[in-house]
Amino acid sequence: MTTPADLVGAFLDLRNAPFTAPGSRLLVMAGEDGWLRVVTAEYERSVDECVRLARLGVVRSDGGLVPVTSVLPHRIEFGSAARLCFVGLDALSLWGDEPGVEVAYQVPGGELERFPLTHGCRLAWPRGSLAPSVETSISVDHEEQEVAAEREWARWFDACPRVRDDLAPMTAYCWWALGANIVHLGPTGDARVVVPSKLGYVGLWQWDAYFIAVGLRHGDVALAREQLSLALEFAGADGQLPDVVHDGGVLASSDDLPPGDVAHLQARGSVAAGVRVPLTKPPLAAWAVRLVDEAGHDEAWLAEVLPAVLASQEWWFRAGEDALPVYDHPYSSGLDDSPVFDGSLPVTTPDLATYLIVQDETLAALLGDGEAAERCRARADRTFQRLMALWDGDSGAFRAKANGRVVTADTVISLLPLLSGRLPADALAGLLAALDDPARYTGAWAVPTVSRADPAFDAEAMWRGPIWLNTNALLIEGLHASGQASRARDLAERTLAMVQTAGGPYEYFNADTAAKPPRAVPMFSWTAALFVDLAVRASQK
Repeated sequence: MTTPADLVGAFLDLRNAPFTAPGSRLLVMAGEDGWLRVVTAEYERSVDECVRLARLGVVRSDGGLVPVTSVLPHRIEFGSAARLCFVGLDALSLWGDEPGVEVAYQVPGGELERFPLTHGCRLAWPRGSLAPSVETSISVDHEEQEVAAEREWARWFDACPRVRDDLAPMTAYCWWALGANIVHLGPTGDARVVVPSKLGYVGLWQWDAYFIAVGLRHGDVALAREQLSLALEFAGADGQLPDVVHDGGVLASSDDLPPGDVAHLQARGSVAAGVRVPLTKPPLAAWAVRLVDEAGHDEAWLAEVLPAVLASQEWWFRAGEDALPVYDHPYSSGLDDSPVFDGSLPVTTPDLATYLIVQDETLAALLGDGEAAERCRARADRTFQRLMALWDGDSGAFRAKANGRVVTADTVISLLPLLSGRLPADALAGLLAALDDPARYTGAWAVPTVSRADPAFDAEAMWRGPIWLNTNALLIEGLHASGQASRARDLAERTLAMVQTAGGPYEYFNADTAAKPPRAVPMFSWTAALFVDLAVRASQK
């Protein structure tokens, strides 16, 4: 019988799928001219800044490189000449018994080192070290280590959800990506986190954790709970949840932004470059908690996390409940570069209002009877009335307001009130018409994050047109909530087909071709997790 592990090998090419191990910070990637390179995964540092070996390869006596012929989750093969596998989390083992074959490696700025592979080789990087310690000895038991690595991956793939045959290969690849993106976070390494991607996003982003948990719940509900618990653990005394939890602490304010993010905002001329405000992510914690708990009810876990979710909801309404909460910074919206944030701040948006309605309703259901639950229900009703004040009947769209002024940008933010499941007939008809309009949101690949009719539309620029799986997943849920089950199934199938056409779980997708845009990160966890979730649901029909 073909297993998920068997299916993954076809996708692992070392360019978009580096060789790594669950929990490890080491990545073996394709380098230049047939060489491999070894890098580490670090918060807010590119792989080019984290090179541990500029070149790694297997060479013959004439200096010719032995090419990589196969990559499996637990092993890289260099024809019949050599094999490479992980030893624990911080070391690599190379082994081969073909005469005349050598290992060659080069640390950045160093000379190329070569030595016979006959007795095996182990390259180890104790945490924090730049250059490897090298062991060449007959005592290096490569085959034993390879078996251990294979068993580790086999345990992970045993949990991969079973789906329709046509969805099985990509589901296996996405499940691999979730395992490959596990790191141990923090100074003590206690937290087991599925980071957005070891290629550029090494931390726990609050919003990502919600979507990642929704996919993980189908195979590893305990790991799904861990993601949500950690996202909620670092709430401030006032209830605010941080944007990011990383090795050095948290990112909870614009004062905490890395220099690269500040430079990006300045280059775009964003007013956000000069503001000093809290940074968080949209309030979808209760939504994720509910879905994870449905996959495996745990009363003690709910008792642990719900107070933090409720406190975070109260934080959004900290300025009072007589007006809609606002995004003080585009990064708090999750849709950082959306044209909705091209003007003034703060911005009142229909998506935030909708998330708050859904969160209050979900909290009320999870809390049951009592004063807190009733307060949430009443607040959801009031928030919905204020959401409807953003409805523009003349244009048939929900409109954001930047510092009180109407924003005319036509973006996916205006479609997300579908999630409320409460829309009156005229508003529902307006949003469905937008989704059906080929000049705006429909097409072979949907749904772009900015309408094709909007002057800001760019099929490949982050949040200014490309398709993201999280917004598609929310729209699918919104269509279900709004009584549009057939439309929801159609969008789910097109979303699954898009990832399959692109060839992997990328950060986002070209809105016209479904291809990976040049700047989109590979092996992106929320894409992988939401593909798994949609594949499981589609397979249950």
